[in-house]
Amino acid sequence: MLAGVDAFLMKNNLLSIYDALLARYGDLQWWPAETPYEVIVGAVLTQNTAWGNVEKAIANFGESLSPEMVANAELAELAEIIRPSGFFNQKAGYLKSVTAWFAGYGYDVSTVQREPLDKLRVELLLTKGVGQETADSILLYAFGFPTFVVDAYTVRLCGRYPLDAGKGYASVKAFFEGSIPQCADVYNSFHALIVINGKEHCRKKPLCDGCPLHGKCGRVL
Repeated sequence: MLAGVDAFLMKNNLLSIYDALLARYGDLQWWPAETPYEVIVGAVLTQNTAWGNVEKAIANFGESLSPEMVANAELAELAEIIRPSGFFNQKAGYLKSVTAWFAGYGYDVSTVQREPLDKLRVELLLTKGVGQETADSILLYAFGFPTFVVDAYTVRLCGRYPLDAGKGYASVKAFFEGSIPQCADVYNSFHALIVINGKEHCRKKPLCDGCPLHGKCGRVL
């Protein structure tokens, strides 16, 4: 009985966090991209760099960004285009790999969306340069699958609030997915809200004044 009560309270805590962040920031309509393929590219390029650098790299493609262009480009040419994102030689190879995965579905979003989520996630995790956060970002933001994205901001929130989400990516992901409605729109919105609040307030050195979670977060009690 106690375990059930604890689970109920934890879910309510998570939903109260979502409601507080949503009331402050509204629906952020993530991911900022023109096409699903641009989301895929952004998910790879954002590894180990700030989003501003990703925007510069994507801007370098001009109007030519497409899976066909990336598939046909020379590796050195691709690396030069994405240079602002850092680790550009590695990431050029990663873009080639994830584009080859997408080619298996004819570069067609609807074909991907007809496949089981678990199957696609396994395929992506077997793709060079795609870890769990990148795979979930691609599946959620490019294809609309209900899979929660865990990043450093999410882990920081869990530690400070605190939320008993466990340790490691899989544990935190399972905690969120088991505590809020299994809906891509909710997962999309919640993750975006966590990120924006992490940038605005819940930084490594937190700015607690004005935070929508001020007074609730364990750090400021």
